[in-house]
Amino acid sequence: GLLRTTEAIMMRVCAVSLLAIASAHAAVGPAAMPSLRLASTPSNLALRGGGIIDSVKEMVTGNGDAGLDENGHYTLVLVRHGESQWNKENKFTGWVDVPLAESGMAEAHRAAKNLKEEGFTFDILYTSMLQRAIKTGLTILEDMGLLWIPIEKNWRLNERHYGALQGLNKVETVDKHGADQVNIWRRSYDVPPPAMDETHEFYAGKEAKYASWDTGKDGELPKTECLKDCVARFLPWFNSVCIPSIKAGKKVLIAAHGNSLRALVKHLDSLSDEEICGLNIPTAIPLVYKLDKNFKPVKVEGAYGILSGRYACDPEVVKAAIEGVAAQTGPKKE
Repeated sequence: GLLRTTEAIMMRVCAVSLLAIASAHAAVGPAAMPSLRLASTPSNLALRGGGIIDSVKEMVTGNGDAGLDENGHYTLVLVRHGESQWNKENKFTGWVDVPLAESGMAEAHRAAKNLKEEGFTFDILYTSMLQRAIKTGLTILEDMGLLWIPIEKNWRLNERHYGALQGLNKVETVDKHGADQVNIWRRSYDVPPPAMDETHEFYAGKEAKYASWDTGKDGELPKTECLKDCVARFLPWFNSVCIPSIKAGKKVLIAAHGNSLRALVKHLDSLSDEEICGLNIPTAIPLVYKLDKNFKPVKVEGAYGILSGRYACDPEVVKAAIEGVAAQTGPKKE
């Protein structure tokens, strides 16, 4: 371990030195630096725009092709948390930190079994600040013998904030406001539910996990969100943290929530606002994406519906689970 670490440091130091030499050479020209010997072909002398500097930068930053498989694709695995206690009680949950139900734990164990059977392994887990997603991810890692890998939590992976609806029973809310209005709140792209105020029982500002919230960096603590808001807060994290991690060769598992994952697949598959409104993601069934070098999805064998990714599970289990999500506001499907 120490030898490998020392070798990695030495390689990085050499790479930085090469970058400094190449930059200086590009700035002053070969005549002023005769000691830098390069082949005399024009392509090798082109130190700017895709030449030595860019190659060495990739060595230093890890932004090479380390994560590509034999087909030239990256792999990204997404999993929604298992059934929570409030999923079971059919309540709007949002940012309320409810635990997994026993059924949700069983779903997480099933997800791990499916991933193991297909030969998956992971180098890092990204998850939200909410225990139902954290516990799902940890259960998968434990069953796969991977509890030792790094785990990073970020509020940007949280479920969509359901505002004043949080804690309310979905069917009772339909009875009070009508199915059309509730489905607009649940499934429209840009219409948020009524906002909660700071006196609300479930206002996130009362929780220790958000005590160091930085309004300058992250804006105001949400009091309600629509899916459009989820996309706006999720993608900066995905582009600045997750993509560089994958490009550096890490095998990534994201354990998150129905709406934060809908925000991601909308982006990956370039789904329209209308298409994403009709899409349901089932609990604790791994969704496997293959991405090209530009992080555009490659439609895989067994891809589900309008998605490019496939669910790593029995198709009948997937179908039943998705129908269950769709039916949460009543017997009639959305």
